Amino acid sequence: MKIKVATIFPEMFSALEIGLLGKARQNGLIDLQVVNIRDYSKDKHKKTDDAPFGGGAGMVMTPQPLHDAINHLDSEHKAKRIYMSPKGKTLNQEIVERLAKEDELLLVCGSYEGIDERIIQLDIDEEISIGDYVLTGGELPAMVLINAVGRYVDGVLGNSESVGEESFSDGLLEYPQYTRPQTFEGMDVPEVLLGGNHAQIAKWRKNQQLKITCLRRYDLYSTYKNAAPKRGRKSKGI
Repeated sequence: MKIKVATIFPEMFSALEIGLLGKARQNGLIDLQVVNIRDYSKDKHKKTDDAPFGGGAGMVMTPQPLHDAINHLDSEHKAKRIYMSPKGKTLNQEIVERLAKEDELLLVCGSYEGIDERIIQLDIDEEISIGDYVLTGGELPAMVLINAVGRYVDGVLGNSESVGEESFSDGLLEYPQYTRPQTFEGMDVPEVLLGGNHAQIAKWRKNQQLKITCLRRYDLYSTYKNAAPKRGRKSKGI
């Protein structure tokens, strides 16, 4: 997968050089290209922002450097162009899996009070947010999206079954996990996980998913229950 990023803080993306994504880049599974929007500014001081028309606090990123950066990175508009914005759709598992099917992504990171609206109209396919709060820029949201999407690229995860057993993969939060030792600080691993009966283990895990989701994210639990007939199976209560 090819992922391109336009930002005024390219050094922040050095965080993606470590861990699983770092290995994926080294192995050629993910091709990440990060460019500095300032390099495309025609201003002699390489400015990328100016005061907003109509007044107001803060500065707005000017259209020229953004437009040139985007169209240099994606001259034929082959990539899905995404602006990381608090006004966008909230990122969820459905969006992650949809974007993971794209061959190329181009992520635009805004700063200050955002970017000139004309860039959104001219050059952006979709706006995505990572939550109902405001950050100082789009770099951290872009890294969140890259991390989430990158995990679905073939070969990134050692165990291909991992993505199918995590929170949100089936609309529910994940069940509790345990490992050695069997007893820690007087707390024992649930007996059902020690018996080797895979059917009982699967049933216990599903019940745990339902309980945890109902308690912590009733919105997800309600959606799951309402969708049960469409999945062709009955969902028992908790």
